[in-house]
Amino acid sequence: MRRRLIPAVLILVLAFHAAVLAAPRAPKVDAEAAVLMVAGTQRILYAINPDAIMYPASTTKIITALTALEKGKADAVVTVSSNSVACEGSSLELQAGDRLRLRDLLYGMMLVSGNDAAEAVAEHIAGSVPAFVALMNAKANELGAANTHFSNPHGLPDPTNHYTTANDLARITARAMQNPEFRKIVATGDYSVPLLNRPPLRISNSNKLLKSYPGANGVKTGYTEAAGDCLVAAASRGGVQLVVVLLNDDERWTDAANLLDYGFAVAATSTGASR
Repeated sequence: MRRRLIPAVLILVLAFHAAVLAAPRAPKVDAEAAVLMVAGTQRILYAINPDAIMYPASTTKIITALTALEKGKADAVVTVSSNSVACEGSSLELQAGDRLRLRDLLYGMMLVSGNDAAEAVAEHIAGSVPAFVALMNAKANELGAANTHFSNPHGLPDPTNHYTTANDLARITARAMQNPEFRKIVATGDYSVPLLNRPPLRISNSNKLLKSYPGANGVKTGYTEAAGDCLVAAASRGGVQLVVVLLNDDERWTDAANLLDYGFAVAATSTGASR
């Protein structure tokens, strides 16, 4: 009886080793915090310090855009205030009195990370930046981002009141990628922002993966001295939409590509196994 069991055990052992060898190997990344998520199911495929409290920098603008698209009308005309123009940091080069559609303002905010555009969006949607920030926080809470709080719409540093986690940011992005208008904006490489009062502003997306990674379709870069280099990247292949969050990562472009490769390999393995 024992002799008959030996071949069966050997077969199981060999099958186990074959499965281990066939499984994709997770890459090493330089990020202080990272999450790789399947957007549709919010299944996490890879994580480093996913619940660590981190500065989001301009990846904040993901929830700014989502909140604006849900609360506002994309074709509504926005008049830019002097307060918005005075916002420090990265800029769309808006001028006080500029008039443009909300949709085009969001392109400027997401592609070149215009902080002036973010404040103009906030004032248009809610009447003031603090009122809009309350909407952002309510949206984060609705999405289950329990370890997140915002104090502005652009991501400039606030040591105590503006923070998130890689896991929360992935959740927010997964929801945002379900919005068709959002998806279109963040997948755009080059855009001409039409203004109603002067010539258009020609801009290019700061997301390098859109031109270098097959299937890349978003979403947002970020940097401050406090946050370091940050990136929320997304790509879609074979009906699988992946989201990668990298916070404080000096190798964010390489790490994002490697994690996306790993994610698609895992998805393909899972699909094969389910058949």
